Amino acid sequence: MASKLPKLRTTAVQASQCLTKINAAQASQFVAETASQASQFVTKSGTSFYKELLERNKQYIQDPANAEKCRLLAKQLFYTRLASIPSRYEAFWKELESLKTLLKNRQELNVEKAGLATLFGLECFAWFCMGEIIGRGFTITGYHV
Repeated sequence: MASKLPKLRTTAVQASQCLTKINAAQASQFVAETASQASQFVTKSGTSFYKELLERNKQYIQDPANAEKCRLLAKQLFYTRLASIPSRYEAFWKELESLKTLLKNRQELNVEKAGLATLFGLECFAWFCMGEIIGRGFTITGYHV
C-alpha cells in the first residue's frame, strides 16, 4: 500500500507539469485518465487501507459509539478548543512582537532571512491558490464546460 503512494504522487506531479504544456482539451482528457487511475487504485486498495488505518488508530475509537457519547466528545472538543484561546492569544502577540523587533532592526536582516520569508509567503499564496482552484472544481476560471 505504502509503495503505491509515491507512484500516485509522481503521477500527480507529472499531471501538473503536463497541464502547463498542453491545451485545455488535452488537459481535460489527461485529468480524466489520471482520476480514473486514482479511482482504480482506491477501489483495489481502499478496503485494506481502511482496515489498516483503523487498526493503527484503534486507541482513538470510542466503543460503544452512541449518540450520547458523540455529543459528549463534541462538547469536550469545543470547550477544550475554547480553553486554548488564551494561550493562542499570547502566542500571537509574541509572534507579532518578534515581527516588530525584526522590522525595527531591519538593517541586520540579511538576504538569506529575507529570501526564506519571501519563499514562505509565496508558498502560503500558492496553497491559497490551489485551495481556490480545488474549491471551484479544478477549474482555473470557475466556468464549467
